[in-house]
Amino acid sequence: MPELVYPPVIAAAKTMFRVLDLKITIEGAHHVPRTGGAVLASNHVSYLDFIFCGLGAQESKRLVRFMAKKSVFTHKVSGPLMRGMRHIPVDRRAGAGSYATAVSALKRGEVVGVFPEATISRSFTVKELKSGTTRMASEAGVPVLPMALWGTQRLWTKGRPRTLTRRHTPITILIGEPMDPADYPDANAMTVDLKTRLSALVDRAQRNYPDAPAGPDDTWWLPVHLGGTAPTLEEAAALEVRRRAAAVNPDA
Repeated sequence: MPELVYPPVIAAAKTMFRVLDLKITIEGAHHVPRTGGAVLASNHVSYLDFIFCGLGAQESKRLVRFMAKKSVFTHKVSGPLMRGMRHIPVDRRAGAGSYATAVSALKRGEVVGVFPEATISRSFTVKELKSGTTRMASEAGVPVLPMALWGTQRLWTKGRPRTLTRRHTPITILIGEPMDPADYPDANAMTVDLKTRLSALVDRAQRNYPDAPAGPDDTWWLPVHLGGTAPTLEEAAALEVRRRAAAVNPDA
């Protein structure tokens, strides 16, 4: 089936990158296989992460099929684009169907993009990972590639206003060595190692980032252990609990 939607979307995104003069650094793109299935497993700090995660696969000329929540596919604007790019909708109340769709895509030789933390990390550190990423890779017999994104949170992240016209922002994309499911006794052991590798990549991206906060009011985008004022993992978890409670009972 011809790709009628994905190429124009990529071209539009690259044009926007140039207009905004984003300072994009990509390392490890050669790890993305030019043929065959693979899972790109990225940390999650921004609503825009899927765009930059996909950019990391461009050198290998691969189109990444992302797993994303179902509501994005039913939205009147994003829905037709997501369906046209053949991304994979995830219904969190009935995940077996999306899991099977992803495994089928991997077995056909597709590259599937996932965010194993499931939701954006407000702390900007790696949260606990869901095991679905490594389970699907094991079932399909394909590698998992850890990927770290950094700088994207400065454009649009949870709990902060969008700054989509922000110019000259450095964006870092690091792709780690492939993880072969055959090297692990089970998917859980692979998930543990994935978190270790992902955390190391994210830490390297953060420490080597070429920009620094402009002042005391601009430290929100750095994690606490690097002198920032982002919430800790524990504080971020508490915020999520309160947010969910408010959504269920807004009058409480």
